[in-house]
Amino acid sequence: MLLKVLDRVTLLGILPEQGDFLTLKIVRKLRESCSFTEDELVLLNITQVDNRINWDAKVDGDGHEVEIGEKATDIIVAALQKLNEEKKLTPQTMGLYEKFVEEKT
Repeated sequence: MLLKVLDRVTLLGILPEQGDFLTLKIVRKLRESCSFTEDELVLLNITQVDNRINWDAKVDGDGHEVEIGEKATDIIVAALQKLNEEKKLTPQTMGLYEKFVEEKT
């Protein structure tokens, strides 16, 4: 799935910190897939100031291909649905919600 920088950063922020062994293994792999390579850090001019991440949106283009399996998708959908049920969706998570939850239904 093609994910832009904002999608990847947001996704990294909503993944569960706790769970059973299998869930955490999938989450760990997903975190690695969504993380940025050294080349991307330079190419996208990614910087972090305090808790804010900045990048060159013009270079982001169509995004980065991130391999997301069925179980990983289920974990993402569950996290987004939980945010929705708790009325904690934000403008940043709305894009992911539309991509993962709306398109899946």
